[in-house]
Amino acid sequence: MDIPPQVDTASGKPKGPPPVPAAPQRPAPPTQPGQIGVAPTPDATGGVIPYKNPTALIAYYLGVFGLIPVLGLPLALGAVIMGIVGLRQRALKRAYGGLVHACVGIVLGVVSMGYHGVAILLIGP
Repeated sequence: MDIPPQVDTASGKPKGPPPVPAAPQRPAPPTQPGQIGVAPTPDATGGVIPYKNPTALIAYYLGVFGLIPVLGLPLALGAVIMGIVGLRQRALKRAYGGLVHACVGIVLGVVSMGYHGVAILLIGP
């Protein structure tokens, strides 16, 4: 049952404080993973380590260790291959993450193969 507001007879305005507007209703967030507008669940690493895309992570480490002289040439080749595979896995399912790790692995692998190639040409086989 609604109570009619009290009205001041002299001015015709309602007495008392103005009514408080109701808070706007937000739509419920989607519950299915991978839906648009849903933030991924936080993990212990803060999303820095792409544990759902291990090939991108392996590419990153192979690229870093590929910078080691002599030993690094096969690791650099592996970094480029694993980086490309990591990028493809990310393209298939965007929730994987690992874009930066895969790209860094590819770049470091190419750089390492380049300076290993120059070293082989200068020193000789």
